[in-house]
Amino acid sequence: MPYRVKIIVFSLVALIGLTILIPTVSAHGFGERYDLPVPLNYFIVGASATVALSFVVIGWFARQGGNTSEYPRLNLWKSFYFRVLGRCFSIFTGMVSVLLLILTVISGIYGTEDALDNFSPTFVWIIWWVGIGYLVAFIGNFWAMLNPWQVVFTWIEVGFSLNTSPRLRWPRWLDAWPALLGFFLFAWVENVYSGGSRPYSLAWIIVGYSAITWLGMFLFGKYTWLKRGDPFAVLFALFARFSPTEVRVVTSNVTRNVCDICISGCSTSVDQNSDVQGCVDCYECWEMADDDVKEFSIRPWAVGLSRGERVSTAVVAFHITALASVTFDGFSETPAWVAVQTLLWPLVDPIPGSAFQTIESLGILSVPLLFAAVYILLCGRVSSLSGGDMPQGEVVRSFVFSLVPIALAYNLSHYLSFILITGQQIIPLASDPLGTGLNLFGTAEYIPNIGIIDARFAWIASVVSLVVGHIISVYIAHIIALRRTRNHVQAVKSQYPMLALMVFYTAISLWIIAQPLVD
Repeated sequence: MPYRVKIIVFSLVALIGLTILIPTVSAHGFGERYDLPVPLNYFIVGASATVALSFVVIGWFARQGGNTSEYPRLNLWKSFYFRVLGRCFSIFTGMVSVLLLILTVISGIYGTEDALDNFSPTFVWIIWWVGIGYLVAFIGNFWAMLNPWQVVFTWIEVGFSLNTSPRLRWPRWLDAWPALLGFFLFAWVENVYSGGSRPYSLAWIIVGYSAITWLGMFLFGKYTWLKRGDPFAVLFALFARFSPTEVRVVTSNVTRNVCDICISGCSTSVDQNSDVQGCVDCYECWEMADDDVKEFSIRPWAVGLSRGERVSTAVVAFHITALASVTFDGFSETPAWVAVQTLLWPLVDPIPGSAFQTIESLGILSVPLLFAAVYILLCGRVSSLSGGDMPQGEVVRSFVFSLVPIALAYNLSHYLSFILITGQQIIPLASDPLGTGLNLFGTAEYIPNIGIIDARFAWIASVVSLVVGHIISVYIAHIIALRRTRNHVQAVKSQYPMLALMVFYTAISLWIIAQPLVD
C-alpha cells in the first residue's frame, strides 16, 4: 500500500476512534426517553465507515468525468399548456406571498406580544425560514417566484413604467460581500438577539429589511441586488442547485445578446462555466428571453452541483458560512457549548452588555472562520495530491459546491421535528393571527399533535439523511475532480483530504444531532 494511502487510512481510523471517546448526555427534546438499540458510538463509527466505504465504491465505478458539465434533462417549457399553467401559478403564488408579508408585519406590530399566539414568529422562523429551504432544495427555486419584495418591485416597475436601468453600477470589488454581511446579521438575530422572537421587534426588523432591499433594487437593479446583496436570494439559489429543476436560456446568437445586456453581469459572471450549454438559473436573462430559447427542465437531483464552477471568494465564504451557521445552531444546544460559555464567562462578563449575547456572537463569528480555515487547509492538500492539475485557488472555488449536500442533510436533521411538530402551530394562528380571539377559518382551537413523529423516527431520519448527504458530497467532489485532473488515479488520490473531512463531519454531526434525543 502506498505511503500516502497508509497515512490517509490511519487518519480516518484515528478520527473515527476519537468519536468513541465523546461522551453522551441526557436530553429529552421530545418529552420522552429514547434508548438506542446500540450505543451512540456504534452509530457514529458505522455511519463514518459507510461514508468511507462509499468513497471506495464511487471511486471504483465512477471513472469518467467527461469533457462537459452537461447532464440529462427534460424540457417542460416547450409545452404550451405548461407555460400557461406556470405563468398562472407564478402570478398566484406571488400575490399570496405579498399578502403573507403584509399579514406578518401587521400581526407583529398590532398583535399580541405572546410569541406563541402571534402569527409572525411561527411563520418567519418555521414556515418561511425552514420550509422554503426544504422547498427549494427538494423541488426547485420557488423563491424566485415567491419573493414578495421582488414581486412588489416588479409590480411597481410595470405599473409606473419605471426605467429599469440601474442608477449606480455595482462595484466589482464589492462582489457578494453585502449578502454575506446580511446573512451574518440574520444568523445573529436568529441565534442571539432576544427580539428576534418578539413579534413587535421582528415586524420592524422585516420593515427595515424591506426598505434596504427595495432601495438596493432601485439603485443597482433588481437582479444585481438579488445576486450580490440579498442573503436569502443567494442562499436559496445555492440550495436550489441540489433540486431536480432548473431554468435555462439555451445558447444561440439571440441568447448571447440577452446575456450581454444582462444588468446583473451574466456574461462576465464568475459563476458561468464555458462548457455549459446556455445560461442556467439567471432569472434576468430568463425574463428577457423569448419562449423559443427558454427551458424549464427536470434533471437528476444534485447534478446542478457537479458543474464545478470557479466562484468568487465572497461566494465561497457565503457557502461555508451557511454550513457553519446551522452547525453552530445545533452545537449551541449541547453541553460542550455550555462548557465553553462557562470558560469564557469570567473573561467576557466585565465587557459592557450581556455576557451571554457576547459569547454567542463570538461563536457565530468564530465557527465560520474555523470551518473556512479547515476547508482551505484541506484544499491545499487536494491541490498537492492532484499533481499540479488543480491550483489551490481553483480547488477552493470549485469544490465548495460539494459542501451543499452536507448543509442540506444537517438542516433536515436539525429542523425536521421542529417543522413537523412546532410548525403545526400555524394552523390555529391562521384563524387568529393577531392573537385577539378571532376564529376566521375555524381552526383556532386546533391543538398540535406532538406525537406526529417520535424520537425514534427523528433519530433514524437524522442518521439516514446525514449519511446519504455525505455520500452525495463525496460523489460530487469526485465528479468535479475527474473533470479537472488528467486521469482517474490522480482524481481519486486528490480526494483523500476531502474524504477525511466528510468522515469527520459525519461523526461530529451525528454527535450534535444525538444530544436532544438520547441518553
